[in-house]
Amino acid sequence: MSEKFIVETSARHLHLTQQDFETLFGAGAQPHPKKNLSQPGQFACEEKITVVGPKGSLKMSLLGPFRSQSQVEVSYTDARGLGITPPCRESGDLKGSSPCKLVGPAGELELSEGVIVAKRHIHLDPATAEKMGVQDKQIVSVRLDTPERPLVFGGVVVRVSSSYAPAMHIDTDEANAAGSFGEVWGTIAE
Repeated sequence: MSEKFIVETSARHLHLTQQDFETLFGAGAQPHPKKNLSQPGQFACEEKITVVGPKGSLKMSLLGPFRSQSQVEVSYTDARGLGITPPCRESGDLKGSSPCKLVGPAGELELSEGVIVAKRHIHLDPATAEKMGVQDKQIVSVRLDTPERPLVFGGVVVRVSSSYAPAMHIDTDEANAAGSFGEVWGTIAE
């Protein structure tokens, strides 16, 4: 299980339904891809949305393509600034998560739920998962050998799909704790 994989910092961002996008950007509006992300078919958009909580607001990047439910992903530090206490969950597990307001150039909307701190996770295709000896939904620990602050992250969810490319995602708080800057690689800790 010493196979290496890239570790990427997933900064605050959000995913929208097409309907919510049109509420924020106007009827018939479409997102404008800015750059492709490491996961096939995923992209960062030119559009930015302001996320508003009881204590503050943050401008965030939109990721595409559209999703079946709008979702906001923040770090715990971001959440404190917004004045909310979101649960730490896997992407898409939004039931009972924190509310917020979204503001775009053509409108705004209230999300009754949808804000989470994403659990740290590894995306793997089936062949790589088999080679590494791990399975979908398995919880593992991952060693990051960064020069200044090497550490082992526990509670990492393995996510396996034929639509994934191998990469681990951590949020900005986790990246800062590990001194994870530039190109960083991880291995499953045995």
